[in-house]
Parts: sequence; C-alpha cells; structure tokens
Amino acid sequence: MSERARQLRSLRQPCLARPEVWHAGIVDVEFGKNVTVVQPVNLYGCAIGDGSFVGPFVEIQKAAKIGKRCRVQSHSFICELVTIGDDCFISHGAMFINDAFATGGPATERDLWCQTKLGNRVSIGTNATVLPVTICDHVVVGAGAVVTRDINESGIYVGNPARLLRRLPATP
Repeated sequence: MSERARQLRSLRQPCLARPEVWHAGIVDVEFGKNVTVVQPVNLYGCAIGDGSFVGPFVEIQKAAKIGKRCRVQSHSFICELVTIGDDCFISHGAMFINDAFATGGPATERDLWCQTKLGNRVSIGTNATVLPVTICDHVVVGAGAVVTRDINESGIYVGNPARLLRRLPATP
C-alpha cells in the first residue's frame, strides 16, 4: 500500500474520543402568561414576559430578561446581561454581545462583560449585531447594522457602525 493510500485510510478511521455533551433545552426559565416557544431552543435561567413569542433555534442565556409582548425570531442569540423592554421585535439572526474584547481577546472573567439594555418598542433587524449598549425607546435598527454606541434618540439606525438615518416622532 502506498503512503498516500495509508494516509487516506487513516482519515476514515472512527474517532474514539467522546465529546462532553451538554443539553440545555428549556431550563429554569421564568415565563409570563401566554408565552409561545417554538422548539428547538436553548433557554436557560432567563425571564420572558407576558404574551411574548420565541421562535426556533433561539438561545437566551441566564439572567437575560425579555419584556412583555416581545417577538424573538429564529436563529437569534441573546446573551447574559441583556435586558429587552416591552413591545420589542428581535428579527431573524440578531446577535447580542456582552464581551467587548477589552483585553484584546475574549474575556476570561465574567466581570469584564458589559450590559445591554433596550427600551420599549425597539426593533432589531435581521442579522444585526448589538454590542454592549443602551438603546432608548422607539428605535429601529436596520438589517445587518452593528450597534457600537448608545442610542439616545428615537429613530432608524443603519450601517456599520449604526448611524441615524431618520428621526422618529416620540410616542407615549
């Protein structure tokens, strides 16, 4: 058998190592009334308010809080230290980040993570990324936008980094 044939054969050998497998599913979640969840999801140690909806393939980590009447669409990731107000919409594939890589790489200590807070009536577009920031009430973040700074004025924000495209009238 040639050396190349031996190399190819060795690639087909089964791996004998076994991975450590964690199962989350839905664990220790505080649900409000009339919440809808579409499986499969990873929801653990979080709180989800009355009348909210969580689509499939969503992960919401411990200590995250989702307000009342919110919709979290499929493939979204909401990490620890995220608080989302009432009547918010989180579109498909939206990602929330709690580690700003302040040390030049992933934080090795949880106390280096930062909070993210969304006000009420905030919509986060498809594939948007929200770094540790505060977003005021009545804001739309466009699809694919990257929010790198606090948003203190109601409006529509787009781009990377997200910038104000148009102001929205304040609502009660």
